[in-house]
Amino acid sequence: MDLNSYHMIIINFFFNTLFLIICDLFIKNIKKFKMKNSVLYVSLVAASKYIGAGVAVSGVIGAGAGIGIIFAGYMVAVARNPYLQNALLRYVFLGFALTEALGLLSIMMAFLILYV
Repeated sequence: MDLNSYHMIIINFFFNTLFLIICDLFIKNIKKFKMKNSVLYVSLVAASKYIGAGVAVSGVIGAGAGIGIIFAGYMVAVARNPYLQNALLRYVFLGFALTEALGLLSIMMAFLILYV
């Protein structure tokens, strides 16, 4: 690692620590002054939900890539041996279903984060 990488790590650590300290102080003030209905608290919770839902939906990227890899492998296999097309098609649909289930699971988690 070069010197710039170390600087970025140190700066990142500094800002993460600062963020944790600010959040800790904010949580203590919420408990102390009962600020659950304040504008700052409501907006911070809403922003956190949107950020969490966005991160949760990023699992759909992996599902899309997985489906593409499955069908690409199927096309290569059929091109090499066309007689196994029907036998391989079952495995393709099984892989597609399992991969798509993981994508739908990530979408479901995003909705849970947003609305619960």
